[in-house]
Amino acid sequence: MAFSRNLGGGTVTRAELAGVVYGLHTAWRLGYRKVVAQVDSMVIIQLIKEARNCHPHFTLINQVRGLLGRDWEVDPQHVFREGNVVADYLASLGHGLPPDDHIIELPCSRLSHLLYFDTIGVQTPRMVTIN
Repeated sequence: MAFSRNLGGGTVTRAELAGVVYGLHTAWRLGYRKVVAQVDSMVIIQLIKEARNCHPHFTLINQVRGLLGRDWEVDPQHVFREGNVVADYLASLGHGLPPDDHIIELPCSRLSHLLYFDTIGVQTPRMVTIN
């Protein structure tokens, strides 16, 4: 299962944090109790651990902390963007979608190839859409 969401405007940090909140919330709701949360930004990992309540995205940071504090095992991990092309693809996909949650239960052919690359550890070039 994967998801993509158009968040509208905002910063990359806000988008990453919102993705973590939504992903963890979804994993909890579906009953998963051992989760690896891969994030391609070390800044996000540091913010979750160290940010104070004066940070502009503290509301989202606090939501992540609340989810991490539940009775489950969550391992937040940093992964380089080039090693997690599925997340990069889904983030890019969200920009062109209407504002709403878009759940992908059976991956399309493009996503299947990217999942395969991630699974076997192949690093692929970052995909950038230029308008």
